[in-house]
Amino acid sequence: MTSLDSVLDKDGVRLTVDDAVATVTLTNPAKRNAQSPALWRALAEAGRALPGSVRIVVLRGEGKSFSAGLHRQAFAPEGFDGEPSFLDMARGSEADLDATIAEYQEAFTWWRRNDIVSIAAVQGHAIGAGFQLALACDLRIVAEDVQFAMRETSLGLVPDLTGTHPLVNLVGYARALEICATGRFVHAEEAERTGLANLVVPADQLDAAGSDLAAALLAAPRDAVVETKALLSGALSRTYEEQRTAERAAQGRRLRDLAGLAD
Repeated sequence: MTSLDSVLDKDGVRLTVDDAVATVTLTNPAKRNAQSPALWRALAEAGRALPGSVRIVVLRGEGKSFSAGLHRQAFAPEGFDGEPSFLDMARGSEADLDATIAEYQEAFTWWRRNDIVSIAAVQGHAIGAGFQLALACDLRIVAEDVQFAMRETSLGLVPDLTGTHPLVNLVGYARALEICATGRFVHAEEAERTGLANLVVPADQLDAAGSDLAAALLAAPRDAVVETKALLSGALSRTYEEQRTAERAAQGRRLRDLAGLAD
């Protein structure tokens, strides 16, 4: 592997860049990459720090687990040092609570930007916020030992870190409801069969599989991939005729660009 330039390394998140490929690594394996508001802010910062040359972002977690979800300290009365506890948040106004959750969600939203393709390389536990972080990416490669679970409902909460929309799109409403309401584990075979995972590989081949997929995605011209991603990501919200129109407009832009006639 070539040496990587480190762009950010803080609060359990490291961002490195190698030409067109960026790697975001969760770096607290001793805590199974448990998540916190500080980590979420670092993830959001990583998105803002991406150089314009980056086309592919690989998300991975060090150690045996991708991310075991929200750190248990979040549920303690005192919460995290320097952070409002969940109880304090609940006592505030609805507007303040909404704003706080919206800030947390920013860590999970930038992975779907049209100018990049994001790949989650997931091993071991991906629970709650960990599951939602994997769902935030465009594509998922998983190890044979992967265990997805949405445990928020079991705690009297709801998944609120942007995971519900991609989950329903991937597996359908009925299965998504069953996964969330029961909090059960989804293992590798089911993940691949239902569309949660694009590929299942042995754990020791996970990083290599991510690199291979990144290389394959880089083979096509960037603008064509950007336009195609925009077409596909918007397809479910468009009618058939609207999608036909969007295809014609996108192809027109590509042909004019290839002919040197772009505005």
